[in-house]
Amino acid sequence: RSSWLLLAPLLTPPVPVITAPPCSLCPEGAHRFQWIRNLVPEFGISSSHVKVLSSPAEFYELLKVQIKTAKQRVVMASLYLGTGLLEQELVDCLEETLEKSLRAEGSSSLRVSILLDYTRGSRGRKNSRTMLIPLLQRFPEQVRVSLFHTPNLRGLLRLLIPERFNETIGLQHIKVYLFDDNVILSGANLSDLYFTNRQDRYVLLQDSPEIADFFTELVDAIGDVSLQLQQDDTVQMMEGMVHPYQGDKMAYCEIANRRVMEVINSARTRQELLHAKTFHGSQQGSSLLSQQGSRASGGLKPEPDTWIYPLIQMKPFGIQIDEMVTETLLTEAERDARIYLTTGYFNLTQAYMDLILGTRAEYRILLASPEVNGFFGAKGVAGAIPAAYVYIEHQFYSEVCYLHQQERVQLQEYSRAGWTFHAKGLWLYLAGSDLPCLTLIGSPNFGYRSVHRDLEAQVAIVTENKALQQQLHQEQEQLYLCSGVVSSSTFEQPNRYVKLWVKLVTPLIKNFF
Repeated sequence: RSSWLLLAPLLTPPVPVITAPPCSLCPEGAHRFQWIRNLVPEFGISSSHVKVLSSPAEFYELLKVQIKTAKQRVVMASLYLGTGLLEQELVDCLEETLEKSLRAEGSSSLRVSILLDYTRGSRGRKNSRTMLIPLLQRFPEQVRVSLFHTPNLRGLLRLLIPERFNETIGLQHIKVYLFDDNVILSGANLSDLYFTNRQDRYVLLQDSPEIADFFTELVDAIGDVSLQLQQDDTVQMMEGMVHPYQGDKMAYCEIANRRVMEVINSARTRQELLHAKTFHGSQQGSSLLSQQGSRASGGLKPEPDTWIYPLIQMKPFGIQIDEMVTETLLTEAERDARIYLTTGYFNLTQAYMDLILGTRAEYRILLASPEVNGFFGAKGVAGAIPAAYVYIEHQFYSEVCYLHQQERVQLQEYSRAGWTFHAKGLWLYLAGSDLPCLTLIGSPNFGYRSVHRDLEAQVAIVTENKALQQQLHQEQEQLYLCSGVVSSSTFEQPNRYVKLWVKLVTPLIKNFF
């Protein structure tokens, strides 16, 4: 089945059309994924610029170090900023860095841009907004705080749905943290749990100006269609911008689509021109000349052996690139290829489930056991969410068994005392390979929310480099080591009992969590 025919119904006018079946472009090795550049910019880098982190503490320390050494820009997109001591320390680091920049130059060249979700960032009396207002008051020219409000929460719905529950309608869910030309992609939010005992994934792309420019422009574009936090804790839209919940919804979504697609398409054009220039330059110059040039210039950039593809999903704006690429990867995975897929919230879309159950690759799916689910022990209705996930997991497992796919599709539950689990993404091992050549890492959970409701971004990292493949393999192994294989007996355990009302309600509300 041709992949491009699979993609055709999903393509929207602003998205460039794939013009050939993806796998026919380059049948061998990592380059078989170059079809992705028909949709998004392709950034070729050296694998030596990529570092995979493994722990929340490592992530937190890196954030502080990067903030303290930033000279030109700090751009942070997250669901929210927590209100504890660790989060305050991050804000203090920002303040010190801004102060130091002002003292050194008189007028600071450092710019700080923070993008959060409006509903999650406004929850409670002490919240993300109150944490950041002192920065806005002290550095009004250097600091920008944007709060994205979904256009789908409006009118009577907005008036009637209480706090916390209003977050089910749609969120700004992208997590990207960049400092000058260094970029951290993760699924982790800026909250103390994510700095201590909530396991996630994190990758640092060092000295990558083109990638940093892309994500800066992306965050700016979303920021431009978001509410701007003011020094007195009020919010207002930029002048001339359609309001997300008071203005015309269609007009707002069209403007947002145009702004984001401009970023994607202009970066794609830039990278294509750069690629063409590099290719023709290398064709014309001999290896001797390049060696001489390398010595004269103190070392040219090494040949790229790793490619970064940013995958954006913003269904409210009609942008569904991540969904298209993920579905194509699952469709094209060959027999004996292995896909390790992980999500903290196992609630796959029907399309993803159908592809997993109907294609040829082997799947090892890592998900949270009830005790490490982020909602475990929550008060009120939220306390039943882990049971709802157990019910969804049991239904999927039953379908696997019904189709006699237990050998090919295996579920594994992450379990670790005192920890919660929030890791998401996948690793792709080609048939006959012991190491992955591709990983997806970022904010999407592969569920209905990620595909249809929220703003999401992740990157596909494709590499030919064995050392980086080994890093990715070790990351996967370390996560899966803390897991047990799911079997029929798993659901007979007392802690897997699901109350009747949860079974009845789950099909009605599963698209909201």
